Amino acid sequence: MPKITLIGAGSTVFAKNLMGDILSFPELADCTLHLYDIDAARLKTSEIVAHRLATSLNAHPTIKTTLDRREALEGADYVICTIQVAGYQPGTVIDFEIPKQYGLRQTIGDTLGIGGIMRGLRTIPVLLDICRDMEALCPDAIFLQYVNPMAMNCWAIDRATHIKTVGLCHSVQGTAAQLATDIDIPIDEINYLCAGINHMAFYLRFEQNGEDLYPKIHEVLQNSEIPLRSHNSGEISDAVRYEIFKRLGYFVTESSEHFSEYTPWFIKRDRPDLIESFGIPLDEYISRCEIQIRHWDEQRKELEDTTQTLVHKRSHEYGSRIIHSLETGIPRVVYGNVPNHELIDNLPQGCCVEVPCLVDSN
Repeated sequence: MPKITLIGAGSTVFAKNLMGDILSFPELADCTLHLYDIDAARLKTSEIVAHRLATSLNAHPTIKTTLDRREALEGADYVICTIQVAGYQPGTVIDFEIPKQYGLRQTIGDTLGIGGIMRGLRTIPVLLDICRDMEALCPDAIFLQYVNPMAMNCWAIDRATHIKTVGLCHSVQGTAAQLATDIDIPIDEINYLCAGINHMAFYLRFEQNGEDLYPKIHEVLQNSEIPLRSHNSGEISDAVRYEIFKRLGYFVTESSEHFSEYTPWFIKRDRPDLIESFGIPLDEYISRCEIQIRHWDEQRKELEDTTQTLVHKRSHEYGSRIIHSLETGIPRVVYGNVPNHELIDNLPQGCCVEVPCLVDSN
């Protein structure tokens, strides 16, 4: 059975989804889960969650925890990384507050611009340290990298290390499901081809039984109110992405609140009317983090409540599916962030691109 190491396992809610997905596969139910974090209290909560998931899924994994990263990496077959360097305080707060003093506003700040660049500058050295430990302790392991800024991080890992890495996000499959809802067609009846860079990939094809579904998406734009997307901070209009679709003819993968800061058009100091008309939620990531912090104690109690069954429904994250395909040989197509070796000819060779990847035992 494989050893699967989670780096940043104190991200308990995300770790819960990843561990539950892994243990939901019978072929992986007896794996070793080695959880690592720098926060002992959060790590303990994730350990409790792991045992609760094992019980509810009738799985029998070996569950280990450690505050020693090298111990967690020793002999790993797969390494899943979900860290945030410097956390919400001081990292995210500084990324937003200093630019704001100079009139530069952001919504999420984790991909590019000032927030994304600063996050990358403090994250890349830590990721490279992890990869150097992997080169010494588990050189053949697969690194499943979930940390933003995705393109910067994966590009750095590819340039500076020998570790086999794929960057993973849920924007491709998540947006496909949203579009399926918008046009009222079940997502399992839809086939698509998507490519680009992380948070800015485009659906080159979006079809049902060979029929192009883009005309139906145009109908949403013409005949309906722009869809709202639910978040813990409330509902957010998807007007930015539909505006981009109207102008380019292809739908983009990342949310409107993300995309609004990827171009110079939507967030302008002298155009508050644009921010209002497109419903752009400035400081949105700050709002989400504050809500999570306020509710964490209550959520932690629920996660640690061993008197209740912890129900798990397999998520749309790719991590467990990649591990399952590599272990069993069952082929799957996932969307991964990988080096551009003649994959997209009008983007720089060697940069990080998000494309469909075939995964099997080879």
